[in-house]
Amino acid sequence: MKQIILENRQRIRAIIRKLTGSDNEDIEQEVYIKTWRNLENYHEEGKFKQWISALTANVCRDYFRSRQFKTETLQLNDEEVLDNLPCESEQEQIVDSKLRQKMILKAVDELPRKLRQVIELYEFEDMSYEQISRKIGVPEGTIKSRLFNARKILSEKLQNLKGE
Repeated sequence: MKQIILENRQRIRAIIRKLTGSDNEDIEQEVYIKTWRNLENYHEEGKFKQWISALTANVCRDYFRSRQFKTETLQLNDEEVLDNLPCESEQEQIVDSKLRQKMILKAVDELPRKLRQVIELYEFEDMSYEQISRKIGVPEGTIKSRLFNARKILSEKLQNLKGE
């Protein structure tokens, strides 16, 4: 397990930082625990790096759905609460970043399964069109089309974030 951690620590931290907007040691530890618990479920059909990347992204999603995250963000949908929070500029940026991430992940989760699968593999796991095509067994043109459609839907759903 120690070797797995050493080989994948940078990748795991980068994914956590990309999805949550900050370093989060609790999420990182949860990834290591889930890796250890599910190691026997990994089959050498794909690359281990892709498997652990997907696991990391899933742990981040679980975090955004968790009670801990909801408590930390203090019901951020209520603008009145945000206006009354005595926050410094840096803290406000962290809260804004977490809110943006939550909104983006929620929008991705609401995509149809085929579109969500492609956007997750391309954006979160950094897979190429060719790799995705091989993994899910559809032509690259279909991958490109699904990615285009997923981005279009996300762009419409997240229109309010574009001005920021």
